[in-house]
Amino acid sequence: MTDQATDTQTPAPNVLSAACSSRVALQEVTGRWGGLTILALEQTESPLRFSEIRRQVEGVSDRMLSQTLSKLERDGMIERTVHSSIPPHVDYHLTPLGLKIAEPLRLLAGTVEAELAKVLEAQEEFDAKHQDD
Repeated sequence: MTDQATDTQTPAPNVLSAACSSRVALQEVTGRWGGLTILALEQTESPLRFSEIRRQVEGVSDRMLSQTLSKLERDGMIERTVHSSIPPHVDYHLTPLGLKIAEPLRLLAGTVEAELAKVLEAQEEFDAKHQDD
């Protein structure tokens, strides 16, 4: 006789599976604002206030940054600290998990920046080929 608890095993994480929670976490990190927010927080050893992050991540709206910070906090990548001072303020910093995720993001961003000339050249070639489409 087998134990039912051993029959139901949790499947291994697989980001390519639509049913896997890792996909949602990856989308938060690699989405339009998640990676940039992590990189902004990674650049400094001290926590940043909301307005400081917004200044570093050019183009993000208050609403989108607030949503992004909330999602990254939920995923355990950032920590939000509320200071009960006058006036009260909140700051954010990367957790150990966030720091671990920031490392490959920094490498990816650095590679994209280093290869930007090739990217721009490829875009020009593509656009020239497809201008009549």
